[in-house]
Amino acid sequence: MGYQAKLRVWRGDDDGGALQDYSVEVNEGEVVLDIIHRLQQTQTPDLAVRWNCKAGKCGSCSAEINGRPRLMCMTRMSTFAENEVITVTPMRTFPVIRDLVNDVSFNFEKAREIPSFRPPKDLQPGEYRMQQEDVNRSQEFRKCIECFLCQNVCHVIRDHEDNKKAFAGPRFLMRMAELDMHPLDTHPNRAEEVQDEHGLGYCNITKCCTEVCPEHIKITDNALIPMKERVADRKYDPVVWLGNKLFRRQ
Repeated sequence: MGYQAKLRVWRGDDDGGALQDYSVEVNEGEVVLDIIHRLQQTQTPDLAVRWNCKAGKCGSCSAEINGRPRLMCMTRMSTFAENEVITVTPMRTFPVIRDLVNDVSFNFEKAREIPSFRPPKDLQPGEYRMQQEDVNRSQEFRKCIECFLCQNVCHVIRDHEDNKKAFAGPRFLMRMAELDMHPLDTHPNRAEEVQDEHGLGYCNITKCCTEVCPEHIKITDNALIPMKERVADRKYDPVVWLGNKLFRRQ
């Protein structure tokens, strides 16, 4: 049986806005994105919302639902009480274009700053060989759909706008950790770069990024903490330092 949900949606643009109240029909099995679409179809045709796959794989419909960063297409209405007011707002960390649509260009700028995978010069395409253990280790990070919820919830940039210049955020620190783990990557100093240029030291491993990841990637435990350990080893362990000087990968 359907019911009328109480919805509170943020309306506005980069100049400002406010929450507006609506009552929208809900049917069994629907998700928040369904209700936003119904609101758009029946009451607010000018409501701006970004979405694509509606299957939790494109990362487009990121928003904050009752204050928690989520994918609207993966948040079932059945998780809320029928008399509960559901508040839907855009991500707080990034500028608002209009209504529920954010400007996430910050993330693409950070992506361009990461040096790409650098295989050995004498290794031709098709000749790459890796142990299955190494494949499995990095495969987890490849599940990222770039919804940027981890970026949004990270308090280093969420609460401190000035940090955005020096901090890449968990999504891209994870990417650099993945490349540093790759046995065929010959980039000589990723660990130094991730610390000195991309702000790994700002991360204090609160695991908030892991908690909101819709793909359940253990960003903190499997990427950021191991990367911090390698940085500490390479910077402060005298044996590792000497080994790097003598046997640095070319």
